[in-house]
Amino acid sequence: MAVRFRLPGGEREAAADLLAQRALELPELASARTVAAYVSVGSEPGTRPLLDALHERGVHVLLPVLMSDNDLDWGGYTGPESLEPAGRGLLEPSGPRFGPDAVTQADVVLLPGLAVDGRGLRMGRGGGSYDRVLARIEAGVRAGRTPVLAVLLYDGEVLDEVPAEPHDRPVHAAVTPSGVRRFAE
Repeated sequence: MAVRFRLPGGEREAAADLLAQRALELPELASARTVAAYVSVGSEPGTRPLLDALHERGVHVLLPVLMSDNDLDWGGYTGPESLEPAGRGLLEPSGPRFGPDAVTQADVVLLPGLAVDGRGLRMGRGGGSYDRVLARIEAGVRAGRTPVLAVLLYDGEVLDEVPAEPHDRPVHAAVTPSGVRRFAE
């Protein structure tokens, strides 16, 4: 995971382009009408090329808005000009908010993470925001809606095992610049 902090800017940009290409190869993403994603910051695998490609395809892209309690609201991505600076160095959509449950309407949910293991368990940053998102999605699954969950990572961040808590939920796939790894459901 420390490798991501040492990647030069040019390598990060190249990785972001490859990550977008690999993600767009997912059949579920090709047919998605609504995708929940995020705007990468710092050393995270870049999402801008992917966000732009989805928007150009006419996909309704939901982006998180961090609330004061670390929960996430959602707004729409309508291009780079629709983003505004927010706290903690984040960029968020400037338009209307759709509410925390909007993510349950997504066909695909693209998640940030630091690593994922062979069970599909994702290691996040520890703030709990996406644990809440995944709990909402799980409630939607029980109601009959099953979105595909994919974590976006650099190569080398798919590990044998990551620390897990009882509330952790597995993802269906990890997308890296070199390919897609699927996990058993």
